[in-house]
Amino acid sequence: MIYVHSLGRALRFYPGRTALARDGRLLTFRELQTRVEGIAGTLTTHGFGVGDRLALLLPNGPDYIELLYACSMLGVIAVPLNTRLSTKEIDGVLEDARPRGIVRHSSLAVPKVQLSWQLVIDEEPLPISSGLISKSFYDPEAVLGLIYTSGTTGQPKGVMVTHGNILADVHNFNYWMRYTEGGIYLHAAPMFHIADFPSMFAAPAFGASQITISKFGAQTFCEIVEREHVTHTVLVPTMINLLTQFAEARKYDLSSLQVLAYGGSPMAPELVHRTRELLPNIKLIQVYGLSETGFLTGLQDQEHTEDKLMSCGRPCPGVDLQVAETSGKQVDLGQAGELIVRGANVMRGYWNNPEETAKAFRGGFFRTGDIGRQDDLGYFYIMDRLKDMIVSGGENVYSGEVEAVIYTHPAVREAAVFGVPDPQWGELVMAYVVLKPDATLTTDDLIAFCRRSLASYKLPRRVEFSETDLPKSTSGKVLKKTLRERFWTRQQRAVS
Repeated sequence: MIYVHSLGRALRFYPGRTALARDGRLLTFRELQTRVEGIAGTLTTHGFGVGDRLALLLPNGPDYIELLYACSMLGVIAVPLNTRLSTKEIDGVLEDARPRGIVRHSSLAVPKVQLSWQLVIDEEPLPISSGLISKSFYDPEAVLGLIYTSGTTGQPKGVMVTHGNILADVHNFNYWMRYTEGGIYLHAAPMFHIADFPSMFAAPAFGASQITISKFGAQTFCEIVEREHVTHTVLVPTMINLLTQFAEARKYDLSSLQVLAYGGSPMAPELVHRTRELLPNIKLIQVYGLSETGFLTGLQDQEHTEDKLMSCGRPCPGVDLQVAETSGKQVDLGQAGELIVRGANVMRGYWNNPEETAKAFRGGFFRTGDIGRQDDLGYFYIMDRLKDMIVSGGENVYSGEVEAVIYTHPAVREAAVFGVPDPQWGELVMAYVVLKPDATLTTDDLIAFCRRSLASYKLPRRVEFSETDLPKSTSGKVLKKTLRERFWTRQQRAVS
């Protein structure tokens, strides 16, 4: 179904426009359609049909886009794999998804699970069949892809993303990040991630061409933006941080960039300011969402004011986002609770996991697992993951609230707050801090700084300074589980 509304639409309205850069040349939408139809024919000859799964273990590239379009045309379920996973982790996903085959790149981990069909695409190019596909698959409720969660709080789960979910994402994202007919979209963030995945279908729907970066680097990014006159892209904050720290960035002409969307994790106000200095004419859009829901809220460019930089914005029409108690009842404005949502963007469930699917929904709403609040203007603020909340002396402490204060200290570059065990209080608030180059800060000074803005029970009682960056997932989320592990080893009670 999504094929008809993306590449199918482009073929009707923009057949001669540039669609995709590959192998040193630019394909038109008509030429891209011919290739995709041929790839779909090849998959059919290998036995792929409606509901079969095809795993993709590939770096960003035009092959990825063409294979995904072919799957959507046939009703085949794509299983995009995180390129940073180990062989053991990949095998775990493959054993759960049970795909008919896999297309992979030799530079990435080699799975041990045996599948019916395998193609190493950089060693053996995918054959292009000359047969025609008579009819494109059309079912909004059918599963388009299994996007496996990052597993930052447990075992990864296969999110069943439907064709209708992605079409809703396309509409929702276009509400915040207006696409331009004839624009040029750069896939710089991982294409297997929900932050970028819908863009592969959004770009052709609006007649925009696509360019890919196999692996992000600040210099490569600048070179491609300058050479290809890129207009739109999505990055995660860690990428933006690298870009603003790239000493040579100002030597490149980045003026073609119209819109930079960012998501995956919050962006510190100080990094927002640095981004504005490097790209003064760009429109910044923050998007908040999950693999299970796609995009939920957006903070638009004109809303990036000092009083809202810690907000994730407001939902667009069609997304019913609420703040609720554990019972499911809505809380008053300004009060903290779990964010719950319903809408056409919400997943069908977890693959082969009815128990986790049942836990994830309540009264027709999906439970995000994020704690947040809404102000009287409708702006949402993420305060913590439900599983990251610290309980100290019976009081709830939201790590995001403490981190927001720490980030305002001029010496701090990165910070993560989490609970560590304490025999008297149950948990103590701990801050793990990375300072800016040449900056100095003591534990006592940081606690005194926090005391100006936080109640005493929210203050960090332990502080550690790191000389290396905080560990992060591919989406830029800080891996607090990794930071906490050494403190909770041998404890009778552990946190997720």
